[in-house]
Amino acid sequence: MKYLVFLGSARSSTPPRPARLGHRVALMCDRLLRAGGHDVAIIDPLDLNMGSEFKPHFAHAEGRAPQPLDDLAQAISAADGYVMVSPEYNHSMSPALAHLLNHFGASRFAWKPSAIVTYSAGQWGGARAAMGMRGFLSELGCLPVSAMTHLPKAQEVLGVEGAWTADADKWDGYVGRTLAQLDWWARAAARQRLETGAATTGFGRDPSQRNAP
Repeated sequence: MKYLVFLGSARSSTPPRPARLGHRVALMCDRLLRAGGHDVAIIDPLDLNMGSEFKPHFAHAEGRAPQPLDDLAQAISAADGYVMVSPEYNHSMSPALAHLLNHFGASRFAWKPSAIVTYSAGQWGGARAAMGMRGFLSELGCLPVSAMTHLPKAQEVLGVEGAWTADADKWDGYVGRTLAQLDWWARAAARQRLETGAATTGFGRDPSQRNAP
């Protein structure tokens, strides 16, 4: 299966620590997914030049979108599922993650599952951000699986390369529950898309087509 791990941090560092906490979390997810034999790519906002003006991929004329944006759009369409890694900002998801995802139409994510993985330097592990992410991801079309992962004091439990500092089997089992649900639903959705296609048709160029009569 093909999975994209979206890193919801646009910071180049996390004072007073030199390494980004989110990057550690993303590397951990990448490692566990690859251990299951999957094709994985980490989508890091720092690797993408989104431009100073917000113009989503679908607002560009066909074939006129910036190449990095177009490449990511194709990767989203080709993926079977997504892992959304986010810190917590004001009890909500990362602005960097929302900004990145808002560049793409829901049709690219539709009929595929997602997994929510949050983290913090404190004791709550970003759990409050995860509640808002459920609604956001549902509207985006990639419904989140029920098992979520919250990582408190991520700077203590994960090293800079994404390896656990202690109790690796317990942590692998905890995160593995989330990733196992993601994989189960991703495989089921892939079979259904192959056999029947989308459950409903989207609107054409006019959003009013989804209005009640």
